Amino acid sequence: MTALSPTAAQPVSPPPQPADPASTIPASPAASSAVPSGRGPRPETPSGPSLSPSRAADFKTCPLLFRFRSIDRLPETPSADQVRGTLVHAVLERLFDLPAADRTLEAATALVTPQWERLLTEEPALSGLFATEPPPRGRPAPSPRSSSSSSSAAASGESPSGVRPATPSGSPALDGTAGPAGSPSGSPSSPSSGSSSGSSSGSPFGAAGSSTGGGTGAPGDGVLRDPAAVAAEADATGQATLVDIPGISDDEAEAARIAAFLTSARDLLSGYFAVEDPRRLEPAERETLISTMIGEDALLLRGYIDRLDVSPAGDLRVVDYKTGGAPREAFEGRALFQLKFYALVLWRTRGVVPRALRLLYLKDAEALDYSPDQGELERFERTLLALSQAIERAKQNQDFRPKPSRLCGWCSHQALCPEFGGTPPAYPQSITIGASPDDTVPQDDPLG
Repeated sequence: MTALSPTAAQPVSPPPQPADPASTIPASPAASSAVPSGRGPRPETPSGPSLSPSRAADFKTCPLLFRFRSIDRLPETPSADQVRGTLVHAVLERLFDLPAADRTLEAATALVTPQWERLLTEEPALSGLFATEPPPRGRPAPSPRSSSSSSSAAASGESPSGVRPATPSGSPALDGTAGPAGSPSGSPSSPSSGSSSGSSSGSPFGAAGSSTGGGTGAPGDGVLRDPAAVAAEADATGQATLVDIPGISDDEAEAARIAAFLTSARDLLSGYFAVEDPRRLEPAERETLISTMIGEDALLLRGYIDRLDVSPAGDLRVVDYKTGGAPREAFEGRALFQLKFYALVLWRTRGVVPRALRLLYLKDAEALDYSPDQGELERFERTLLALSQAIERAKQNQDFRPKPSRLCGWCSHQALCPEFGGTPPAYPQSITIGASPDDTVPQDDPLG
């Protein structure tokens, strides 16, 4: 995999006086009215095939995961790390409601508690994340499969191909980037497959169903967990701060976990301000639903964009916030797939190929940019059409097979997966096409 071009984190520079037209992106007329908090009404149920970035990536990652989420509609309890991502997204959206000069780190951190209280009002069950020490996501497997059945486990997370730096030297700025624009500093990195393998079968976790090798869970629980997932959850729930504290009551522990959760959200906001100065930005759109039809079968593509920036020259930049601590090798491909999806829809609906696709990794205080071209989006469109056809064939044949990879360590459906000794539920007699593209899973879900 070729790494995306990172933008180095630099101290936030003061807003230009007077405003610098090259670094300030004016709001489009469509964005002149107040932007509502959160995502808008769900779109109508499509009459034909449809794809969102998440569901398309699910099928590419593991057809059985696609079935569990899109056909069986199995419930998934969000992790504290995922809920933290939702909270930080909400804060960053609200931050741009403020006048430009008021968009400071202090203002952003002041929004954390009110936005958390709003989330609790909308979803009271979220408070249960901190009442007791949360169990690991997923369930113990009865027994691991034999290594002979996991020969395909070497297929780890998707890797982008042909990735190149987004902005050539001297190109017009789209940003309020705090540091210099992304430079061609990416270097090839080895794929994740086998990088932590402890098994001759090629699985990055050793034998499937084992918590040895690259995966980990609570001792003896039999759940395969990626170490990054375990660390992210411990960080979000404040478990590390509660270890070895004698005599603490349940109420005190819950209060301490919530305090640690909110503090970690504020820390992620610090990472955002290290890479962008929101005082120099006026996003054209935020949390916007975009959609288009492609192909002879009228495949509906739709999804929500975290942020869309438009330069005075009309250049587009799609921005996606990433708050999780997922291993980059396994998840960067999914993230880039998502952004290419948005780029294709924007090109087909607005006639403009986005100049830049930007991933903002808040935990790492790093911005990663990518520039697509028209030929690449045409090829990507054909890929999505072929993917949709493969999904329809799988539905007709009721054949959704598991695809073991490093991403298994983030999945909450291991108890029902044959790779872990489980049995999927009976295939539904009728399939209801989902009404919403991406809001059935929490923000920043590594598999969502």
